[in-house]
Amino acid sequence: MLGYVVLLVLVFLLIIALEVPGLVKKKAWRELAAFSFFLLLGFALALPQVLGLEAPNPNDAIEALYKPLSEWLK
Repeated sequence: MLGYVVLLVLVFLLIIALEVPGLVKKKAWRELAAFSFFLLLGFALALPQVLGLEAPNPNDAIEALYKPLSEWLK
């Protein structure tokens, strides 16, 4: 299991190494911020899966948000 965690971290570090230098060179700070946010979100959702833990399902939050609206429209 530790090997999978190390592999996950290495993959994310590879993505960072490939993408971040170009964004910094272009001084694309907003894009870098968005990239960082989504990369951290992806890592936060992938890590519990690699560890065999129950990961939060993003659809649950979306469903809770829109369920009252759908009930009202019925």
